[in-house]
Amino acid sequence: MEHHKIVLPADLNDYGNLFGGTLLKWIDEIAYIRVSLDFPGRHFVTIGLDGVEFRHPVRSGQILRFRCKATRVGNTSVRYNVKVYGARYNSESENILFENNITFVCLDNDGNKTKIGKSETAV
Repeated sequence: MEHHKIVLPADLNDYGNLFGGTLLKWIDEIAYIRVSLDFPGRHFVTIGLDGVEFRHPVRSGQILRFRCKATRVGNTSVRYNVKVYGARYNSESENILFENNITFVCLDNDGNKTKIGKSETAV
């Protein structure tokens, strides 16, 4: 799944770069949309991201392209790899600005872990 976001002035820290927390929020939202589409009718919560390291500044006006792909489906959890590319300024480059793995766990209506079941679209 691919998704795009534009970095607006309200998304910036006092150094003029994208807040890291804003980027993580977008990754969580985009991956949540993916897991919800992959497993309709199931309820998921985020349980973790891999070690987070920001290596490239992201400035106002940058259009970001997000690619989200399932990498592991277990009995009760699923992991997605999310890559973030600079779509406006690096249109001919596949330089990754940020990459992380995010894991969700499937919950029942009482908030207990439950089996995910089959998906036609995931891994």
